[in-house]
Amino acid sequence: MKAHDYEGHHAHNVYYPFSDREEWELAKFLIDNLNQGQITQFLKLLWASARKPPTFKSAQTLHTCMDTLPKGPKWCCTTIHTEGYITTHPVHLIWRDALEVMQHIFGNPAFANDMEFDPYKIYVNGEREYGEWMLDQLPQGATIVPIILASDKTPATTHTWSCIAYMPIPHFFCNPVFNSLLQARVWHRCVDIVCENLKITASAGTQMVDPVGNLHYTFTPLVSEFQDAAKALNLSGVQLPFWRDWWFADPAIFLAPDILHTCHKFFFNHILKWCKEVVGADELDSRFHSQHKHVGTRHFGQGVSHIQQMTGREHRDIQRTIVATIVGVVDANFVCAVHVLVDFIYHAQSPTFTMSTINAMTTSLQEFHHFKHSILAVEAHRGTSGPLKDFDIPKLELLVSFGRAIPNIGAPIQFTSETSERMLITHCKSPFTCTSHQRATFTQQIDTARQFDLYTLLRSNKLSLNNLIDTELDEVIDMDPAFSWVMCVAPDDVSHFQGPRPIHNHFLKGLLLEDSRAAFHVTVSSDLADKTSDFLAHLYQLADFSHELCSCIDNIGGPGSRFQTRLLKTWNKFHLQLHSELRPRLVMPSQQVQAYPPSTNYPHGNCDTMLLRAQGEDVIVAQVQMVFGLSMRGSTLPPGLAQPFIYVQLFEVITCPQDDPAVMMYRVRQQFETRPDGTRVRVGMIVPLVNVTHTIELIPVYGGQLNRNVTSATSLELYDMFYLNSFSDKEWYHTLHSDFV
Repeated sequence: MKAHDYEGHHAHNVYYPFSDREEWELAKFLIDNLNQGQITQFLKLLWASARKPPTFKSAQTLHTCMDTLPKGPKWCCTTIHTEGYITTHPVHLIWRDALEVMQHIFGNPAFANDMEFDPYKIYVNGEREYGEWMLDQLPQGATIVPIILASDKTPATTHTWSCIAYMPIPHFFCNPVFNSLLQARVWHRCVDIVCENLKITASAGTQMVDPVGNLHYTFTPLVSEFQDAAKALNLSGVQLPFWRDWWFADPAIFLAPDILHTCHKFFFNHILKWCKEVVGADELDSRFHSQHKHVGTRHFGQGVSHIQQMTGREHRDIQRTIVATIVGVVDANFVCAVHVLVDFIYHAQSPTFTMSTINAMTTSLQEFHHFKHSILAVEAHRGTSGPLKDFDIPKLELLVSFGRAIPNIGAPIQFTSETSERMLITHCKSPFTCTSHQRATFTQQIDTARQFDLYTLLRSNKLSLNNLIDTELDEVIDMDPAFSWVMCVAPDDVSHFQGPRPIHNHFLKGLLLEDSRAAFHVTVSSDLADKTSDFLAHLYQLADFSHELCSCIDNIGGPGSRFQTRLLKTWNKFHLQLHSELRPRLVMPSQQVQAYPPSTNYPHGNCDTMLLRAQGEDVIVAQVQMVFGLSMRGSTLPPGLAQPFIYVQLFEVITCPQDDPAVMMYRVRQQFETRPDGTRVRVGMIVPLVNVTHTIELIPVYGGQLNRNVTSATSLELYDMFYLNSFSDKEWYHTLHSDFV
């Protein structure tokens, strides 16, 4: 940036060619959100001219100003000649040198705390852990810069993403049979051009400057190129594939297993269809509709049978509950076949593996083949002409490759095309829509605004380019490195940057569990304040609340405590945050736990379920009915009473996972007690909020047919027995298997 032609102007006005920050922000907004015609119309408005008029008077002038901003690696336009074949239009490749893009990323100060330069091996209980990709066959002291390529028909890209090319899709005057073959050959020729210097660096190495100015001897091996692209390009007809002269590039390795297409879409295209066939579309939809709504996951209020296409996240949301949902309608072997496949999918998404976990994953697949006959027996596996008698499914065959690939390339989750497909939208397609669409100039407008934002931030605040990120944010998962960097070096300017907002780290200021494994957050302002216990007992329909409260206060404050008459405040929800079970250094996004009182829509309240750690090491399954605390008005409360409490109703465990091998889940039921007058009521208790250890999901044991009077608002109350869902999310899945099973 400092070597830019207009650096002299930037010494006096860091926003040059714009007059000031206000004009720059207007220009950025117009470029990001309006096309040229809309920009021109906006600038002609009286509203725009009545105020301080901008220095640019038209869209063309604005684009000219944007083109003068400092840029990253230069874009080029190369004409591709197809000797012997005529195309409908000239073939132009719009690209930039992939090595220059890699060097630009490698030296970006925003990524300083997210880079490691020395390879190392981790051993867990004597077993090597496989996580990120690593190569051993390099000179002493060398650094690996792994390259991941992804394409989506039009663009190609290079686990920091940057657009490196807009690939042509030529149409040839030839037999249609040969058109796709010729397109594939052009595609590989274009990738050859774009990645030429990356290939040289992969074999000979080159010096790259890191964010703090140190030189590193780096190599750029090809780590992954997504399988969908390989399939679409009909590689059987390409005699010069782009990787032929890329050192260490082996298609058997870099065509990595893909979680999205091989696992999630296999589930949607096959496993879910098997369940629809056996359970019935109406019954399956009704069961999904009746399940309790949780904040943060999709509730399929209209069922799942009508859905023709969905995102990866929706695939995962159906996988979460499918096993417990189908129990009662199908036989145990069918449930087991579905269960072990979902087991495999959850294992495959782990960020780290050892040989033990790889074996556990492959064992799940072997168990499916043992039980798959049950699917054929009920004619659930069907084609267009009726039931099929085999499992000739390419995606099912690809599942075998996961176990073999992990020791070579690391965890498959790092190569999932779910990430690359999202990045193709945000880093290639969306920037293109904000440009002038002119082949000669549009690419120079890409990646400019955010880079200039960071530059002006540093210059206007007199900050060092090598300012390191505070390690506090290093704990938070799914954090945009550039955004977290801005938060640390200039927190007051965060609002001026676009990007995924960071999650709150409640471990810094929230309530903590004694062993600091969980953090809690309630708002400063309660939803209800200064209420008596009798009022709340009536509002929440909890007959024994007042009695339990008196006992709780006596236990903490002593018998006859003067705090027995203290007014109460309540919250309708709280947040629970945990460290990752899979990566303990990282903090997961907080989970919202609901505890709403009864209402018209929720006659029994809207209350979530959780695990509690009672005195000793006993674990209790419970449903939170009220979150409350004693009012702070009046004399100072003792520490034991000055904390939030929860009133919960209990469940008792009736079977363990080993008792039901097909489902492999705990089964629980509501816990009741009989009063002296003979009435049967739910068992309730009051415990400190910090006794909560995990949120959980309970799915009713439906039996042969759903009770059609049950809705998502009443299922936790009208059913008596439930499965403790082990698939509610990946973190809980691994927690349950490591701590409880």
